[in-house]
Amino acid sequence: MYASVILDIPTQALDSAYTYALTPETAHVRVGCAVLVPFGGRPAVGYVVSLTDETPANVARVKQVESVLSDSYFDEAGAQLAFYLSDRYIAPLSSCVRLLLPPGATPKMKRVAGSWEVLYPKVQQVDERWAVRLPAADQYEPRRSAVKQIAILEALKQGDLRVAELTAEYGSVSSVLKALESKGVVAIEERRRVRGNAQISPAFAKRIHERPELTSAQRDALELIGSAQQRADGEVIVLDGVTGSGKTEVFLCAIEEELKRGRNAIVLVPEISLTPQTVARFRGRFGDTVAVLHSRMSPGERFDQWDLIHSGAIRVVVGARSALFAPLANVGMIIVDEEHEGSYKQDQSPRYVTRDVAEWIAKRNGATLILGSATPSIEALYRVESDKDWHLAVMGERANGKPLPSIQVVDMAREFGGGNRKMFSKALQAALNETLDKNEKAVLLLNQRGFAQFLLCRDCGYVPECDSCSTSLTFHEEGNRLVCHHCGQEQPAPAVCPECGSPYLKRFGAGTQRVEAELRAFLQDRERPVEIVRMDADTTAHKGDHQRLLEQFAKAEAAVLLGTQMIAKGLDFDDVTLVGVINADTMLHLPDFRSSERTFDLIEQVAGRSGRADLPGKVIVQTYSAQEVAVRSAARYDREGFLEHELKMRKDANYPPYVRLANVLIWGERESEVIGVAQKLFFDLMQLAEEQGLQGVQVYPPTPCVLSRLKKNYRYHILIKAQPECDISAFCREYFRTRKPDKTVNVSIDIDPVSVL
Repeated sequence: MYASVILDIPTQALDSAYTYALTPETAHVRVGCAVLVPFGGRPAVGYVVSLTDETPANVARVKQVESVLSDSYFDEAGAQLAFYLSDRYIAPLSSCVRLLLPPGATPKMKRVAGSWEVLYPKVQQVDERWAVRLPAADQYEPRRSAVKQIAILEALKQGDLRVAELTAEYGSVSSVLKALESKGVVAIEERRRVRGNAQISPAFAKRIHERPELTSAQRDALELIGSAQQRADGEVIVLDGVTGSGKTEVFLCAIEEELKRGRNAIVLVPEISLTPQTVARFRGRFGDTVAVLHSRMSPGERFDQWDLIHSGAIRVVVGARSALFAPLANVGMIIVDEEHEGSYKQDQSPRYVTRDVAEWIAKRNGATLILGSATPSIEALYRVESDKDWHLAVMGERANGKPLPSIQVVDMAREFGGGNRKMFSKALQAALNETLDKNEKAVLLLNQRGFAQFLLCRDCGYVPECDSCSTSLTFHEEGNRLVCHHCGQEQPAPAVCPECGSPYLKRFGAGTQRVEAELRAFLQDRERPVEIVRMDADTTAHKGDHQRLLEQFAKAEAAVLLGTQMIAKGLDFDDVTLVGVINADTMLHLPDFRSSERTFDLIEQVAGRSGRADLPGKVIVQTYSAQEVAVRSAARYDREGFLEHELKMRKDANYPPYVRLANVLIWGERESEVIGVAQKLFFDLMQLAEEQGLQGVQVYPPTPCVLSRLKKNYRYHILIKAQPECDISAFCREYFRTRKPDKTVNVSIDIDPVSVL
């Protein structure tokens, strides 16, 4: 018997599995088990991806598996997924396999005092001892002096108790419980404790058990989804529904039907901040069969959820993009909510696109993939037009029949010219006062954390910059500090200009901290206090912060939720009637081909937070680019007009969806060395295209990245464009896997990037 093993060594050079022989001691191994094997004169951990009785051609050179280190983590389908990810995204096999493993609970190799040792995982399941009263206890009479026995038996009448709870109440109880156990009146059981399995917050419990009457658009969407479920051929439904149209209810009903068929479902959300409300809705419908996976959970909590899924006790998995790789058997439905979001792109190897991997899994399992969004990505809409297995379901009206909120665009250049120097336009000030006077709530969006984007000396023009990155430092009023939002470098904000000594350091640009400060000043004279809740990367840095802040906002009467793009989608509060976009230009002028699409999406998404129930909503968008197509189209909910303009621009500039992209990133501490490696890569790739005779592949010369220096490294990139039907990975996969790495310059390739910044 022989095993194919992927070694847990992250390098492109190990682009295939290695064959090892099994001994009688290791013959019980299964696909997905971690094993200890010899490799290159040292022991290594690997993962079994297949088993065979067929004797390899070079059997004399085949080494043996030394030991089996774990139970199976994944099956043959998981192994196929790892190979697919490695091939499509030109990633080391080991990094692809790691997506399938329990977080923090796998064995590793470590060099200790000149030798290699296996480190077993510290994260394990937690078993607790419980005391259970048995029927015989009703006839048992302890001695009068046996005070603890009497107290424990009385306490257990109310139900089973943890031994730890009894110890806290009565002191040491081990000998007492042992005596009661020997008499057959108490049993001591080991029970699994699931960490972090919190109850639904009362703030999110409203309406979770309701089953609203479906609209005609919802019924039509479910009929289309049901047809795809019946065919079980891996089809894709793009659920294009305006905010408030009831997409989540469609998801719930579709999953119910899938569960009746005996199959399970995965639901992906783009932001951790969406999870509390989403989980409340799904647990309200499906109870304890719902598991949650996201990066803000502790290693122990993530392991417990992973293990529950692996055991088969879970039917529905809800989480961020990594939940796609949960060990859920018999997947019949995958839902990607807010599918247009850039956070569905993995930024480390393997740099996968969640939508595309979900489609592959759906095809393999005969599952149905639903891509839901109020602003579907251009790529998804293009696939609907060009692929017979992709279908569009449109839900163009809100489920409650209420109109979408009106959007008012305020030209801040005119506002400034008219004498208003404040951060809030006159229209937004009036709307805030009116909203709060009615004890209603407002949401303010600014996609820039910190107090000011940069400091500027008005005498000499000096701007404090990061020593490691080609960007200015952001001023944070809390702590009076300057912070680089790319590498995390911090330093105290200077009182005077370090260059010329001038005290005239002006804060330019607005961050969420500054908006919060001005908002508090604006509202300070109100008779009734207003709750101001700020949500950004600074205030949500710790576990539980998202839920705590959303609960705080939900419980308040009159309140303002101020935040970055994490508040722009998925939040559902009936009493939010005003949405203000402080500056719609933060992404509009970035030198990236998706900047207009992101701006359009953001305005429409955040507008949808307003007027979701009976109260009418209003949206005010402040911008210095009032005539831009993305802004004007979003204000009119005119997606067709936006797409007509945007698709023409994309086609003329040769960008997706009309081509496929690959972005080769080159970085190192010495710019001359980075340029040298980049130029060689460019010529090699040009020659490769000529040798393969590929007419539809274009390789562009290396240029500095927009963020040309990051964490002390100079950054250049090479763009590769190919026709949509071209396998851009196959074009350069062999080259990057066999290329000898440079000692001082790093190279990576990103297939289908969502940004080229």
